[in-house]
Amino acid sequence: MTYIMSIHNPMSSPSLHQRILGDIEGRILSGALAPGTRIPTEQELAAAYGCSRMTVSKVLSMLANAGLVERRRKAGTFVRQPSSQAAILEIHDIKAEVLALGQTYRYETTRRATRHGDADFPGGRGGGRVLEVTGRHFAGRKVFCLEARRINLKAVPHAEAEAFVDVSPGRWLLDTVPWTEAEHRIHAIGATAAEARALGVDVGMPCLVVERRTWRGKTPITAVRLLYPGDAHRLVAHFKPLGR
Repeated sequence: MTYIMSIHNPMSSPSLHQRILGDIEGRILSGALAPGTRIPTEQELAAAYGCSRMTVSKVLSMLANAGLVERRRKAGTFVRQPSSQAAILEIHDIKAEVLALGQTYRYETTRRATRHGDADFPGGRGGGRVLEVTGRHFAGRKVFCLEARRINLKAVPHAEAEAFVDVSPGRWLLDTVPWTEAEHRIHAIGATAAEARALGVDVGMPCLVVERRTWRGKTPITAVRLLYPGDAHRLVAHFKPLGR
């Protein structure tokens, strides 16, 4: 979860703009102003605090720079959705990530099919059967990410009987199948028309793609493609120099 430091200094005697800043910041961080809530207009805030629009505009700019609000031209100022972050070198649970943001979590399967493996799926050249499952992870009412997963049924035959209704494929695999090796590939794309519809964003919006493959010994387990709206997710790595 991303933690945001306070923008103002409570030890000093606050100026008017610092008092306004502290009021709005406090309401956002306390949850009184939920993500997506529209902030009063500059005119409304100026009238409420008995100050100039310039003072209010300065406050809103500071809140935007701190990542607490988003200023949309002609639409107004809105409380930003909190950004999630995941460790690059870990296989994380998306449900836990969403819950850590204080959002309700839901997963839905949108497509399920079996086919013969191919060279694109690790180990698929042998013609083994593969289960394909696509779905959407939700944070509140918004789509958090899209998932397109392939599971090697030779390695995990009981996956074919799993409905993936109460649990996502990723969580089920973490609980069911031990893995010994994983590979991450990360890049950015613009959302296609179909991806934009599924995510509820504009076509061409920058999105983060995380592709992961896991093995148990030399046996491939799964390959997954996760697609996140680019403004709502970040990847973090913490590491030390080799040999330390």
